[in-house]
Amino acid sequence: MQLLLLLIFCVGYAAIAFEHVLKINKTAIALFTGILCWTVYILFSEDKVVVGHQLYDHLGQISGILFFLLGAMTIVELVDAYDGFEVITGRIHTTDTRKLLWIICLVTFFLSAVLDNLTTTIVMVSLLRKLVTDKYKRLFFIGMVVVAANAGGAWTPIGDVTTTMLWIGGQITTGNIMATLIGPSLVCIIVPLLILSFTMRGVVGKQQVSVEVSKPATTARERNLVLIIGVGALVFVPVFKTVTHLPPFMGMLFGLSLLWIVTELMHRNKSDEEKDSFSVVQAIRKADVPSVLFFLGILVAIAALESTGQLHHLAGVMDRAIGDIRIIVLLIGLLSAVVDNVPLVAAAMGMYDMTTYPTDHMFWEFVAYCAGTGGSCLIIGSAAGVAAMGMEKIDFFWYLKKIAWLALLGYFAGAAFFLAQHYFLNQ
Repeated sequence: MQLLLLLIFCVGYAAIAFEHVLKINKTAIALFTGILCWTVYILFSEDKVVVGHQLYDHLGQISGILFFLLGAMTIVELVDAYDGFEVITGRIHTTDTRKLLWIICLVTFFLSAVLDNLTTTIVMVSLLRKLVTDKYKRLFFIGMVVVAANAGGAWTPIGDVTTTMLWIGGQITTGNIMATLIGPSLVCIIVPLLILSFTMRGVVGKQQVSVEVSKPATTARERNLVLIIGVGALVFVPVFKTVTHLPPFMGMLFGLSLLWIVTELMHRNKSDEEKDSFSVVQAIRKADVPSVLFFLGILVAIAALESTGQLHHLAGVMDRAIGDIRIIVLLIGLLSAVVDNVPLVAAAMGMYDMTTYPTDHMFWEFVAYCAGTGGSCLIIGSAAGVAAMGMEKIDFFWYLKKIAWLALLGYFAGAAFFLAQHYFLNQ
């Protein structure tokens, strides 16, 4: 049975990695793989009641992650519907290439920490289409946006889904992970920026804006209010968890419900057609539900491997073969450039229990950094990279040649900073 489970998981994984070749959506493959793993497990098990209880136990934690992601996506979609992000991006006016590169990447870095790397990448790519008309230069900017978004998302619990998973699982805490990883994450993006500062020259051209501008459907007051409440709701989630000790998804849904009530009151005197585009219902329709279902399929499949004890066995094999957890985590980070980092972190959480590595242990902190930033080494290695690839039709091999080596240098520089920081602070 265990061999069959591994075979199903590996074939499913390969199919996800070659999604563009097979022309089958990775969400469908992930769901099929996850359900098939549990079907095989329960059919070969003698005690089917125990297997059912195991599945429900795992679903408790998995559903918390999924509701958290769905709430966050909906809030971000609503803020975007009100053009709330223009408050931030509309203030960028420079045309100097190097200065604009630094501004874009630093804005991406900190915006990703508050929102998430996927959403931030989408926002920044849309902005760069207005700021940089030269396609070749714009690709460099977008490549660095991917690196900056992944680095920025790694150091906060709400910036990257893998850090979110570790936070919800209790492996890390908010204050500690932010204080520990902001330095390595900054190094991860600053090193490539310094290199490009010596090679990029000149100015960038902006798109000409049409003189005829249609009257906005929302007022500046409404736009700013939705932005403040939306971003405030995201930032408030760790506070809510600390004060109430309720799971993070409860705080996220609390913020969503508050924003829902405010927007309903805001448009209460308008017709259904007028307020439909600016309602939470419409934002939920636009939220990336396939990504949520993809996480469900992957996490369910990982749960099957954990329940059968295979992840703990793999951890033992890696410990015996490699021994050094720092090298193991570095390899996990590099592997996330080829394989989605969500199942990798889920596997790490199943392989190593919290009695061996308790909350805020250096191992979990390093996993958060490496899994969050290692995906930048390939365009397909992160949700941010895949989004940028789809929006701008970035060629896989162009990214490999022009950006991957910069991302790799940043990855190792940040890892070195993390290890040095840990060494000096724990002497």
